Amino acid sequence: MFNEQKFTTTVGNHRVTLSTGMLAEQAGGAITIQMGDSMLLATATMSRNIREGLDFFPLMVDFEEKMYAAGRIPGSFFRREGRPSTEAILTARLTDRPLRPLFPDGMRNEVQVIVTTLSSDSEYHLDIMAVNGASAALTISDVPFNGPIGAVRVAYIDGQLVAAPTIPQMADSDLDLRIAGTREAIIMVEAGAKEVPEALLIEALAFGHQALQPLIDVQLEMQAAVGKPKAAFTVAAKDEALVARVKERLGDRVRQIVVEQTMRDERNEAMDALREEIVNSFLAEDETIEPKAIREVIADELKKQVRDRILYEGVRPDGRNYTTIRPLAAAVGLSPRAHGSGLFQRGQTQVLAIAALGTPREAQKLDGLYPEDTRRYLHHYNFPPFSTGETWPLRGPRRREIGHGALAENALLPVLPSEDEFPYTIRVVSEVLSSNGSTSQASVCASSLALMDCGVPISRPVAGVAMGLVTDGEKYAILSDIQGVEDHLGDMDFKVAGTDVGVTALQMDIKIGGLTKELMAQALEQAHAGRMEILKVMTDVMPAPRAELSKWAPRMESIHIDPEKIGAIIGKGGSTIRSLEEQFDVSIDIQDDGTVFVAGVDGIKTAEALAAIRSITVGPELGALYTGKVVRITDFGVFVELTPGTDGLVHISQLSQDRIDRAEDVVQLGDEIMVMVTDIDESAGKVRLSRLAVLEGWSLEEARGKDAAIGGGGRGRRDGGGGRGRRDGGGGNRRR
Repeated sequence: MFNEQKFTTTVGNHRVTLSTGMLAEQAGGAITIQMGDSMLLATATMSRNIREGLDFFPLMVDFEEKMYAAGRIPGSFFRREGRPSTEAILTARLTDRPLRPLFPDGMRNEVQVIVTTLSSDSEYHLDIMAVNGASAALTISDVPFNGPIGAVRVAYIDGQLVAAPTIPQMADSDLDLRIAGTREAIIMVEAGAKEVPEALLIEALAFGHQALQPLIDVQLEMQAAVGKPKAAFTVAAKDEALVARVKERLGDRVRQIVVEQTMRDERNEAMDALREEIVNSFLAEDETIEPKAIREVIADELKKQVRDRILYEGVRPDGRNYTTIRPLAAAVGLSPRAHGSGLFQRGQTQVLAIAALGTPREAQKLDGLYPEDTRRYLHHYNFPPFSTGETWPLRGPRRREIGHGALAENALLPVLPSEDEFPYTIRVVSEVLSSNGSTSQASVCASSLALMDCGVPISRPVAGVAMGLVTDGEKYAILSDIQGVEDHLGDMDFKVAGTDVGVTALQMDIKIGGLTKELMAQALEQAHAGRMEILKVMTDVMPAPRAELSKWAPRMESIHIDPEKIGAIIGKGGSTIRSLEEQFDVSIDIQDDGTVFVAGVDGIKTAEALAAIRSITVGPELGALYTGKVVRITDFGVFVELTPGTDGLVHISQLSQDRIDRAEDVVQLGDEIMVMVTDIDESAGKVRLSRLAVLEGWSLEEARGKDAAIGGGGRGRRDGGGGRGRRDGGGGNRRR
């Protein structure tokens, strides 16, 4: 019944197996892709009818992360997969981006690509497998697709470029480059790097493009053997007569607006007025004409005039040349209570970043198929509607926001201090307040400022800039610091972030069939110059991280204890650790290796909490002074809590310099008094304390001698033979 066919190739040193004919026979195209014990099912299906009223291609790409693939049950309350994880969304975006440019222009049939995890061995990366699997499913399907594409990950380990590194290998890599391309050109790039030079990136891109060629070969082999004929599709037809009439009526008015109006708002207002004028003039003649068709012709004319002016006159919509960066501004310390804040503005794009520090226990716990189980650095990106002067419902971050946050996170990770050096969980939130191009890279700049304002000892500030491309196939122009209209009407969005030493993050998306090595080299060169200019503005405002943390930031101290003593700090049902946190107003985090982190805004209380933890783990020390709470009063004395779970007895004879008949004459339940440890009976678990030793200033030997002389019995005057008067020894309530 099954008619499975397998096709294999090798990428790097790893075998890749593509299979079809066994699973999901009703999908337009279905394949499994396997590396080691990791396996994905990729399907591609197209609707038979077009989506009416759309002016874009309706492609949907989903990555279904199934916990059973690793033999695990989801940790959610319902014990089933819910909304996609951040990693699943990022994988879906990574898969979508190189596929989208390769569908026919004007296609309006819905296409859905679904990649489902069937097995995960934590050895091979699922994201690159997803891109290759999706391309293979489309290639053998009936869906019109100008592929195939291949995708590969490139690492840089011990001075060598490595194709298709495993997950364990990536721990030693200075580069995480994901690249997708056709036979001729590169289509998509995503990279995180440890300040690598641009020259190495260019070498890695060429290396990766060569390494992905076998994946294209095997997909073409599959298509020849089992591929379906491509289905017919409908392209939204244009009324050429109407197009000609609209262009005639427009004349050169669109060009005039593009030339004269270099400010976005004024240009938009002028275009809106022209648009309405032209539409109304046609409707006055014929009410059956569809206004949308007229507006599309005007939009196409605007695109042509903007692109022609860039290509053939060397002038961009706002009057800049190809390499000029828009006006820059930066500021820090805008939020009085946040631990750090940074504001960055480039032209009309403005981002406010806020930094907050937390304890290690506040690190994000991840429940997914990826090897990382916690995340210490969190970067979130918000894009509210007012940032573009629009309105829409606030319903949580969309895929774009999640992707931009992840890009900024990758850009900043290489400069963060290690957890040993700076044992905090760090969260940065980028709030886009105004948008006109490249908010993701502005968030990198603002976040660097916020981290330095917070006092996080980053090694160097990071800045980012977005590059653009306009080409007609023969002539091209690479644009530095693109604004919104250039992103919308151009052919490339190439984001580059890094320090003055090297690149830390890279992301490229294009709308054309691919990009050559030479064009990318020029884009990286221009990006480097722009980044240096931006870094200068940032460091003029904030040259280095602050030497001190904000007074509102938690102070983190740590000690190392015997792991076998962890239970003593936690206490029964967590009672001891909760008591310590409440008493000293701190947060305590205990690691499995015995490292205990204590965080609190008040430095004195943090130190006291550390001392209390130390005393719990090592026990009371003879001669040590403690300030403890009276927790029980008896006829023969009082019990004082030295640390949570550890009490000691102060005999009534050791409470006061004066004669007393009852302990209540000196102290009350709940009072805090200072005492000295004078005896420890480890076998019986008993601790003897003396308040009198503190009042009289005795040494341990004197205190033990006096206690023995008194014998623990009578209640006469205890002045140690010195005849000294009353002194306030810092203890409890004295009898008046």
